[in-house]
Amino acid sequence: MNDKCAAGTGRFLGAAAAALDIPLGDLGATALRSTKTVRISTTCTVFAESEVLSWLGKGKKIEDILWGVHQSIAMRSAGLMRRVGVEEQVTFTGGVTKNIAMVKALEEKLAVRLNVSEDSHFMGALGAALFALDRIVASRAPHDAPQEVKL
Repeated sequence: MNDKCAAGTGRFLGAAAAALDIPLGDLGATALRSTKTVRISTTCTVFAESEVLSWLGKGKKIEDILWGVHQSIAMRSAGLMRRVGVEEQVTFTGGVTKNIAMVKALEEKLAVRLNVSEDSHFMGALGAALFALDRIVASRAPHDAPQEVKL
């Protein structure tokens, strides 16, 4: 994650998983087995695969490379969040919340415990649905609008 590119964190992790031939769902658990962090310097998803393979070629352990990937994302994310302010309560949403190493790395960098719902990967879709509902309700004539909208 960075402030110059729209490539998402999930895509960055996906590139690392592909480079190391590891299922995306195993990244977090594998990264948590790390004993030494490998520094990942790229902020670009396109170059992440190359850097990961370079470290692998230098004999670094897969779990150490992956923990480095998670640390890199957490460091950049925390920096962006601090620009707008980090509160005592931080809620983490999206599919990446299913990655336990990402949650841990971000909690460490922010020095807070993250609020993560078991359904957090649905939050983007839920937000879009609520936005659409608001637009539909607002577009109706007052006599057509329901008195109460239940979800």
